[in-house]
Amino acid sequence: MSTAHWSTQDTPIGPFTAVVAADGAVLGSGWTADPGELVDGISPALRPTELVRRRDLGPVSKAVRRYHQGELDAIDLIPVRQRSGEFLQHAWDVLRTIPAGKPQTYSDFAALAGRPSAIRGAALACARNAAALFVPCHRVYRIGGALGGFRWGLDVKRWLLDHEAAVG
Repeated sequence: MSTAHWSTQDTPIGPFTAVVAADGAVLGSGWTADPGELVDGISPALRPTELVRRRDLGPVSKAVRRYHQGELDAIDLIPVRQRSGEFLQHAWDVLRTIPAGKPQTYSDFAALAGRPSAIRGAALACARNAAALFVPCHRVYRIGGALGGFRWGLDVKRWLLDHEAAVG
């Protein structure tokens, strides 16, 4: 039995909820007020059996506030824990190195991850990312400039990209 904590806070683009392990690592996060939506995306090996609501998650909540206020690197040092196969694990680490304000195409992201022909794999890494914002999959788009998909909606993805371009 594992217990995780969760908290929801208001942001300019809607409620943002994070689910964190006992050690403070983000297990899941996104623009929803329902932590249940996040738990489904957490790897079964890490999925908590109990969720306890907290008003504030300390450094995680502070980083979310600071990011939305324009301090784009506030999310960079927050620990994240996700589990999957070797390529997805590596791809999630690579996503965290894409600078705010410098989005990449799925092709570029695949190349950064060391597998230039794995464009679908790069897209899959974005789709399976449970820790939105902290693992910034919103910074990846289609060739030609189309946004591609985003679990939390294209309006949220556009806002994030515009926010990062304006501040960065």
